[in-house]
Amino acid sequence: MDNVGIVAFLHAIFLLMRATPAAVWLLFALCVFAATAGAADDARPPEARYDTSGQATRDGIGKRYFGREIARFMGHQGAGWLERPEREQEERTDLLLKELALRSGEHVADIGAGSGYFSWRMAKIVGETGRVYATDIQQEMLDILMRQMRKHGAEKIVQPILGTVRDCGLPVASVDTIILVDVYHELDFPYEMARSMIAALKPGGRLVLVEYRGEDPAVPIKPLHKMTAAQVKKEMAVHPVTFERNIATLPRQHILVFRKNAP
Repeated sequence: MDNVGIVAFLHAIFLLMRATPAAVWLLFALCVFAATAGAADDARPPEARYDTSGQATRDGIGKRYFGREIARFMGHQGAGWLERPEREQEERTDLLLKELALRSGEHVADIGAGSGYFSWRMAKIVGETGRVYATDIQQEMLDILMRQMRKHGAEKIVQPILGTVRDCGLPVASVDTIILVDVYHELDFPYEMARSMIAALKPGGRLVLVEYRGEDPAVPIKPLHKMTAAQVKKEMAVHPVTFERNIATLPRQHILVFRKNAP
């Protein structure tokens, strides 16, 4: 329990001594909640805890993780940017799909799927015996996504999932590959989300993070929406995954592949 939790606990004990019998159970529940909340916070390794002491910059939320300010996420109003005609040429999304080497029948999760740009394309590869779980924290974005899935005939393969900022919403040990394309840097709770995603991977499953290269000032993206490979690896080092490789075939982005450790 942190200092705030201890203060809340002691205050509750003081009130308990003066409370009526009807209030005793309520105060007891508050004490338990404070202790549980503190324990949950302490579950993170000390170096992975969040720093909220600084001011938010223009493109960030003022919350820092391993020294990196977390970027603001894109609202559903920006879905059109995800579907811009020049995206394939700018980012060579065709090469990304090739490098993923997905198999027929594979179960894949597209985290922060947005408009479903990659979801229906992956659905064409895994086929009717496979599954693509398309998750997002905005129902409006999932509505856009499913319109796209129907347009491309992928609605029977792609399953939309409304997640939360802490939980991807996937069943435990249910997927072979999880991919996040320009999403990880926007996660409000990167530690909790990574833990949730890793739990959803089958033993030996892949976690693939695609991020604009923070090392390259020529990449025309706002700094908070880029990440260096070293920063990604530092943040993932507190989780039960092993860094496998950095695929450097894309013109603007890293493809960072991690493998879930054996139990």
